Amino acid sequence: MVFSSLIFLYIFLPAVLLLYYLMPRKGRNAVLLLFSLIFYAWGEPVFVLGILASVIINYFYGIALQKHKSRLLLVTNIAVNLGYLGVFKYTGFVMGTFNSLFGTDAQIIKLALPIGISFYTFQALSYTIDVYRGKVSAGKNIIDFGAYITMFPQLIAGPIVRYKTIEHELRTRRETLEDFTSGIVRFASGLGKKVLLANSIGQIWDAVLEGAESDLTTSTVWLGMLCFTFQIYFDFSGYSDMAIGLGKMFGFHFDENFDRPYTSRSVTEFWRRWHISLSTWFKEYVYIPLGGNKKGLLRQLRNIFIVWMLTGLWHGAAWSFVLWGVYYGILLIIEKVFLLKLLKKIPGIITWFYTMIIVIIGWGIFGLADVAPESAGGFVRGIFFMGDYGVYSSHTLYLLSGNILLLIVAALISSGLITKAVKKYITKHETIYAVGSMVYVGAIMFMSTVCIVADTYNPFLYFRF
Repeated sequence: MVFSSLIFLYIFLPAVLLLYYLMPRKGRNAVLLLFSLIFYAWGEPVFVLGILASVIINYFYGIALQKHKSRLLLVTNIAVNLGYLGVFKYTGFVMGTFNSLFGTDAQIIKLALPIGISFYTFQALSYTIDVYRGKVSAGKNIIDFGAYITMFPQLIAGPIVRYKTIEHELRTRRETLEDFTSGIVRFASGLGKKVLLANSIGQIWDAVLEGAESDLTTSTVWLGMLCFTFQIYFDFSGYSDMAIGLGKMFGFHFDENFDRPYTSRSVTEFWRRWHISLSTWFKEYVYIPLGGNKKGLLRQLRNIFIVWMLTGLWHGAAWSFVLWGVYYGILLIIEKVFLLKLLKKIPGIITWFYTMIIVIIGWGIFGLADVAPESAGGFVRGIFFMGDYGVYSSHTLYLLSGNILLLIVAALISSGLITKAVKKYITKHETIYAVGSMVYVGAIMFMSTVCIVADTYNPFLYFRF
């Protein structure tokens, strides 16, 4: 089940909200747990056993770690969690790599990947590590803990919610009308990003990838990468908006996951603004334990490189994702060593342009994960004006002219200029804000419903991670 589906919007969500608010306060986490398991089981019921096992195992590990503070217990917990993730996500990748390196022909085991496994595994790890460090108390109520691990708003595509963020809200939250109404507006905004923008722009990217090789020119490649750049932002930030909005409806306050990343003026700044919950997780649970920046520059650069190798692998079991992680690791190291100082002396428009070129190429690498190697090679040559491809073609002009307005709207919204202008105006006019919010939510819901009914193209890119 996905948020941008009629079943979720008009059956599942109204049902869970109704039962949640009819239930006495002490039973509301049980309602969340039950409906979260139903939500997860909708597409793949067998994997409910896996997530329930994660809840039970980490619940008892948390209690044991609080009592004994044993490093051995922590290591075994990390091994269990990463082992579970590794078996499902990386078995085929490891076997395929082994066959390629040693010329063997072992049959590759292909396991179905449980949706959201990377997200809830990292949440479980943050919990047990923080219990060991004494930053949180082990949850005593397994229903509350189960609601944390399985909570459907952010279960399958984040943001990664650390236990310490909502520890007290799990037990003592107070739902308010203000939170509920702002949650509805935030959810509608995310739905619009996903259905009206990401889906529409994503079809241009697909048209570029699936087009004839004779239509492939350098400008077509760059247009496709630009569209994927917008698609992945509106897809993922839209999901995060919906998750944060849903959380507010149930009384939870999740941390922000995006902060206008396409306005960044360095790669370093971009990764402070993009997928903030993942960057924070790797910083707190990998980078700092490795020594962070406290053991000399060389050790710090090593730590950055390790973190980005792992970040690439977290996103997917393919060498293209590893390459993507290495790409950013090298760039961040270059900025750390000398480039950031230089960028501060250069006009902002130039540093923004530099950053966006880097980011667009990065998304080009990222988006080729599912493309056949022979096709990917031609695409990469097109990026750098190599090969026999021309600069542009009639196909490029056709794609651009038919979608120029959509791209302009995407650029304006991703910049935050429209949101900033609206907020500046409505803070002075509360009545207009209240009426405008209702009209806005109604319009987004209506247009999104029409699009969902009319179109079968409705993927969520981050579900596979």
